[in-house]
Amino acid sequence: MNDKDLLVQSIGWAAEREPVITRRFYEILFARYPQVQPLFGRNSGDAQARMLQDAILAALDHIEDGAWLTETLGALGARHVAYGVTDEMYGWVGECLIATLAEHCGDRWSNDHHAAWGRTYGALTGLALAGAARARAQ
Repeated sequence: MNDKDLLVQSIGWAAEREPVITRRFYEILFARYPQVQPLFGRNSGDAQARMLQDAILAALDHIEDGAWLTETLGALGARHVAYGVTDEMYGWVGECLIATLAEHCGDRWSNDHHAAWGRTYGALTGLALAGAARARAQ
């Protein structure tokens, strides 16, 4: 299976447990990195969970559309600068997202899924971080 197939497959498994999975993501994130919790006070937990879910699904829907990903994720990164998000935090989110997916996919989760998510999240994060860097430079 290629990375896209592994991503879609694992998201399908995770969707079987929605909305529990996005709530669980935030539980893991706040347990591991409590210093980020104040950054999430603007929206309700449910609204924040929906935004996360929508962002992940949109990125997967456009995974082969480099122009869309560059523009959209660059803008997302730029917006997150104003929220106080640091570059380091992107790695924390990726770590917790992958941990949450692994937990919810259970025995179906494989090293291949883990690697595909790591590569993909890293590439997508690079686009967001580029947007954040441009915003900070202005």
